[in-house]
Amino acid sequence: QVQLVESGGGLVQPGGSLRLSCAGSGFTYDTFAIGWFRQAPGKEREGLSCISRSGQTIFYADSVQGRFTLSRDDSRNTVYLQLARMEPEDTATYYCATSSTCWRRLDPRNYAHWGQGTQVTVSS
Repeated sequence: QVQLVESGGGLVQPGGSLRLSCAGSGFTYDTFAIGWFRQAPGKEREGLSCISRSGQTIFYADSVQGRFTLSRDDSRNTVYLQLARMEPEDTATYYCATSSTCWRRLDPRNYAHWGQGTQVTVSS
């Protein structure tokens, strides 16, 4: 059974940083591309980034380009999303999800397995 668990969320001040983790089980981690999404209350799910099975292809949404960094450690079955220079607009629940491959357009319909999410709040 494929399972994903996000962790690392919490409260951070504007300009601060967080590192989110997506730990997988029930599969070999390089079986899937991994995407990150976020959803704020009253908003649609927003695609943030996707890393390919090999780790050689990474797509970022324009809204986070230059601030968020995606990486994967297949030896630990974990994908990391580093969030830097955070802003109040980054406040949301962050999710990771699996896909067969990455596309530039980060469409949640292309992602089959989802974690429960981790809450990120950016506030002073």
